[in-house]
Amino acid sequence: MELTPEFTFLALTLILALVQIGAAGMARTAELGAKWNAGPRDEATPPPGRLAGRLMRAQANLFETLPLFAAAVIMAEVAGKTGLLTLWGSGLYFAARLVYLPLYALGVPWLRSLVWLVAAAGLVMVIAALFA
Repeated sequence: MELTPEFTFLALTLILALVQIGAAGMARTAELGAKWNAGPRDEATPPPGRLAGRLMRAQANLFETLPLFAAAVIMAEVAGKTGLLTLWGSGLYFAARLVYLPLYALGVPWLRSLVWLVAAAGLVMVIAALFA
């Protein structure tokens, strides 16, 4: 089986998820130190700082829709429902999620929400293709 454009966008989104895990973890470790990172983390920790908190929230936000996106792409592939709708939808989802991360990290409010809506529209496009 070849790697279709939709699967490529899904794979790139998975890489983005790993990047977000690493970025949030590194920011938190920068705040609390390597000893905290290597330890069992049994003690209560202070709330995250501005950057670490934003990166952690951006990661959580991606993880809210990533399972839906992955399932929709896989279902479209298996059902033979790929086409322009899934191509554009998966591309929009990935591109918007990629842009969303720095916008959130930099604290850009309204544009960040608009970019989230673009990602959601891409997700809806992929899901809609299942019924077309």
